Amino acid sequence: MDVGGGRKAYDDINITPMLDLAYVLLVIFILMATASVQGIKVDLPKASSAKSLVQPKTVAITVNNQGQIFLDAFPVTLSDLETRLRNAKAQNPDVPIVLKGDQTAQYGKITEVLDLCRQLDLNKVGLVTGKPTAS
Repeated sequence: MDVGGGRKAYDDINITPMLDLAYVLLVIFILMATASVQGIKVDLPKASSAKSLVQPKTVAITVNNQGQIFLDAFPVTLSDLETRLRNAKAQNPDVPIVLKGDQTAQYGKITEVLDLCRQLDLNKVGLVTGKPTAS
């Protein structure tokens, strides 16, 4: 179909240059958005007596009245407990440990857990006790 002077009419529009422009604008937008989030760099003062606000994860060990050992509410054997405590110490050498023993629990089991903590050089061990009841 000729339209005056031998020129052809366009049946479709080539959108490739428009897509190229859209991709370039998208990349520029992403770069500018991430650059503005970075913030301002400052040299923070040092405080010798300030405690860290990030508290380390506490490991809870429980010994029930049957002598079963639980690590964070999951039953474990003494060898599994040793492996997991070694992993926790590898992540944080000063990992705090909370030991809860049932009052009718076998004294030997609690002693085994305490000995294991001493062997692994874990010295932040706390024993949990309940509040006294009013007589």
